[in-house]
Amino acid sequence: MSVSTTPLALPPTRSRLRRRLRRYGPAWLGGGIVLAWVLVALLAPWIAPYPPDAVDVSSRLLPPSAAHWMGTDTLGRDVFSRLLHGARLSLFAGFTVVLLGAAVGTLVGIVAAWARGWWDEALMRLTDLVLCFPPIILALAIAAALGIGPVNTILAMLVVWWPKFARLARALALVQRSQEYVEAATVLGLKPRRILARHILPNTLGPLAVLITLDLGNAILTFAGLSFLGLGVIPPTPEWGSMVAEGRELVEQWWVATFPGFAILTVVVGFNFCGDGLRDWLDPKGRNR
Repeated sequence: MSVSTTPLALPPTRSRLRRRLRRYGPAWLGGGIVLAWVLVALLAPWIAPYPPDAVDVSSRLLPPSAAHWMGTDTLGRDVFSRLLHGARLSLFAGFTVVLLGAAVGTLVGIVAAWARGWWDEALMRLTDLVLCFPPIILALAIAAALGIGPVNTILAMLVVWWPKFARLARALALVQRSQEYVEAATVLGLKPRRILARHILPNTLGPLAVLITLDLGNAILTFAGLSFLGLGVIPPTPEWGSMVAEGRELVEQWWVATFPGFAILTVVVGFNFCGDGLRDWLDPKGRNR
């Protein structure tokens, strides 16, 4: 009896590329959107046609034109220039809140998972205490108590941002602590600090990176929401949420609120696409599909 030695047929290259594009296309699109906004924020002082706070009452509420690509607001300020400069503060606030919140939350979660006992109980009860309040309501209350200003708003958001990372980091660290390589490192006499830094922490970074990417859009949206309510920035500082608030009652002058609102939409969608793509790429089963 002869045995067939015909090799297994491999999918065509074009078909494979088509599947990869279908799977990771939104992630590349989201990455392009985020990169574009980062470049806009960095280059805003050089590409903005007008100063962001230049008042010209004679040019107030002009519709989009060749002179003012996105029109002017109630004080005659160029909406396009303010939009570009507003990207700097919005992106800075989002990255600051999420990265600092992730650092604090990860440290709390890993320490709680490793120490166990009353340390674990105390840290997790503190985490539960913060999580029992709606984040936006608690951030709103803290920001109102601290006063108006971007620094106070960022501090208020930090208070409510770290618990989700603490919960995730603790769960991941508990899984890694039960692995054989951690037990072997403990038997070999490695110090707990080295085990946490060299073994447990690197194996928890994947899911944490996905949460960070997805949460960046949420942080920008929350900061814009607080600014919309009057707690984010002090006028005339350009910021997307405050720009939307300035045009919320201008129905006929739709451009005042529409363009900053669209900016918030695009950057949030961009980060969400990036986070979804990163999650799929880190999934060993889905990476080779």
